[in-house]
Amino acid sequence: MELTKYNHATVVLEQDGVTLVIDPGSFTPESADLATAAVAVLVTHEHFDHIDVDAVRAALDSSDSLVVRGPAAIVEQLGAHDGRVAAVSAGDAFEVGPFSVQVFGEEHATIHRDIPTVANVGYLVNGTVFHPGDAYLVPGVPVPTLLLPTSGPWTSTAEAVDYVRAVAPERAVQIHEAMLSDLGQQSAARFLGSDGLGPVPVQILPASESITV
Repeated sequence: MELTKYNHATVVLEQDGVTLVIDPGSFTPESADLATAAVAVLVTHEHFDHIDVDAVRAALDSSDSLVVRGPAAIVEQLGAHDGRVAAVSAGDAFEVGPFSVQVFGEEHATIHRDIPTVANVGYLVNGTVFHPGDAYLVPGVPVPTLLLPTSGPWTSTAEAVDYVRAVAPERAVQIHEAMLSDLGQQSAARFLGSDGLGPVPVQILPASESITV
């Protein structure tokens, strides 16, 4: 399976010539095209940097076969589109095209006590790649490749270190990095990786570049 990293939280997985998109957000200019070309869009939560609602709605209108899965708030924003948009929650599992997906978690990390939290789920795809959305979400199953958030108003270096240790992935790839400079990304990768306090190296994958997972 091929993993292509786009801006911030957007990731595309490709298997047998078929693509799946996770979190095509507003920070990703290609979101509409990526969603239109995919068999499925998975959304971790409703924040704009994780779903560009207009882009995904346009993709649903352009592709009769596209399905979208996410928390209930995503269905409320997009509409059901004859059942192609459906809510998922922790414990769900489904298949779409060549992809098997397990769903974990329930809630976005706390930003501040004065800001209400929203529903947030994480996705483990083909038992290989785990996208936690905006939460230090430990799935409790083996995770070969962890997509590791490193910036945002909710992130914490101390919690992130403990998170990577708890998940114990075979490798980690930095995501959710848009609020960091190049120096900040390098610093986060060192701090959270095996050169710092984490158990495995943290890979910085530039936008539009791919790796095999």
